[in-house]
Amino acid sequence: MATLSLEKPHESATEKCLSPEEKQAKINEVRRMIGSITDKLPDLFSDASISRYLRARNWNTKKAGQMLIQTLKWRLDYRPDKIRWEEIAYEAETGKIYRADYFDKYGRVVLVLRPGFQNTKAVSGQIRYLVYCMENAMKNLSSDQEQIVLLVDFRGWNSSSTSIKATRETVYIVQNHYPERLGLGILYNPPKIFESFWKMVKPFIEFMTFKKVRFVYSNNPQSEKIMEELFDKDKLESAFGGRNSNGFDYEAYAQRMKEDDQKMTNGCSSPSFNSSVISDSQQSELLSFNQGPDDEHFDEGGSSSSNETSSSNLGTLDNNKIPDQPREGNDVLRSNIVAA
Repeated sequence: MATLSLEKPHESATEKCLSPEEKQAKINEVRRMIGSITDKLPDLFSDASISRYLRARNWNTKKAGQMLIQTLKWRLDYRPDKIRWEEIAYEAETGKIYRADYFDKYGRVVLVLRPGFQNTKAVSGQIRYLVYCMENAMKNLSSDQEQIVLLVDFRGWNSSSTSIKATRETVYIVQNHYPERLGLGILYNPPKIFESFWKMVKPFIEFMTFKKVRFVYSNNPQSEKIMEELFDKDKLESAFGGRNSNGFDYEAYAQRMKEDDQKMTNGCSSPSFNSSVISDSQQSELLSFNQGPDDEHFDEGGSSSSNETSSSNLGTLDNNKIPDQPREGNDVLRSNIVAA
């Protein structure tokens, strides 16, 4: 049994067999398949970005290319780069999602999710705020880091706190439009009633995403070591076993976000996407792009209308490979903190 790294992205068996030259050749092939538009969007089609899509599709160039096209179409239609604080501020009032004012010990941006603090009913608004937070997190990554940590606080959570629809769309967006951006997801002290919800969520989660999830319980010394390895306890919130007792300050957070938005407006932080460089004819061509046989078909909400896991070359997801929510205690380490 080998302990999974909390820092480095997991490498598939395929990736381990590829030389740097072979990886670069696949990156170049994806760029060639998509065409000249890649020159006009250097951030979305950079080597690093294409590599993330390739890793998400086990270095299958066709599927990675299709995935990139779907993200480009989504960004043209949804315009995540144009979301500003004033539009979604009401969603943030309870601090149900916020970017922490610290990084983990590996320099990764930390997004705190507190689903028990849900304050709105409309899934569309909830998803728009999630996307705003993801975009903000991407803009605050250091130049030598490309992944983030999701830290989930289950205080106050019950089965009515989070809808399956919102969860499904969240998982879809993170997996398909921000592939390989998740470095680690920590579910901190999920209650026993979360187990039934977890069973319903599992079919939406790709196995490679699940491998990045950790269940952590405050009454388990072994799993608590994860928190000590990842975070400075003086900065970590007390809700996660840290020594920082400052609560979420909406006014201070709003100011931080407005300043970040202003940096974007002033060009201090270059946007990852700018549709203005694409001609109207190119946009129309992309939006009418015919899906290949390996693509999914999506409903109006942006989620897969299929009951299967999102298209990938990992094959159909076998839910037996994804354990149930571990019990408090040693089961935590037997399930998804340690892998064969």
